[in-house]
Amino acid sequence: MSGQLPASSRHPPVIVLKEGELEKRGGGILQRWKRRRCVLTSEGLRYSSGGSAKELRFEALARLECIERAGERLYFTLVGAGGRERDFRCGAASGWHAQITLALVAFQNSRAVEELRAHKREARGAPGRRLRSWAG
Repeated sequence: MSGQLPASSRHPPVIVLKEGELEKRGGGILQRWKRRRCVLTSEGLRYSSGGSAKELRFEALARLECIERAGERLYFTLVGAGGRERDFRCGAASGWHAQITLALVAFQNSRAVEELRAHKREARGAPGRRLRSWAG
C-alpha cells in the first residue's frame, strides 16, 4: 500500500510505503515476541499494540542487520545510531526487511545530498575558497 500522511507547513507529506504486521521481541526478562501493527513511511517505522504507539525514525537509525531465515520466518535487527538494538521477525515472503532497508538507504542518501548542498552553499560564501566543478 502506498499513500500519504498529512503534511505540516514545514515538512513535505510523509509517504506510506508498507502497512502490516511484524513481531517485535520484548525487552523484558522473558523477551517474548509480540505482534505489532506497523506502518513503514518515508521517515521511519511506526508500530503499535493496543493503545501505545512508537516510532523508529530513520534519523535515529544506523542500519538494519542480522537478517536470518528460520523456517518460514525472517529475523532482523534495527540498530540505532547509539547502538540500541530492536529485534523483529516476519514471514519470509512478506518483504518487510527489504522495504525497510530500501527506505532507510533512500533516507540516508537524501540526507547526504542535503548535507553536501549545504556545505557547497557555505563554501561559496567563504572568500578565497574554490569549489571543484564536476561539470565541464
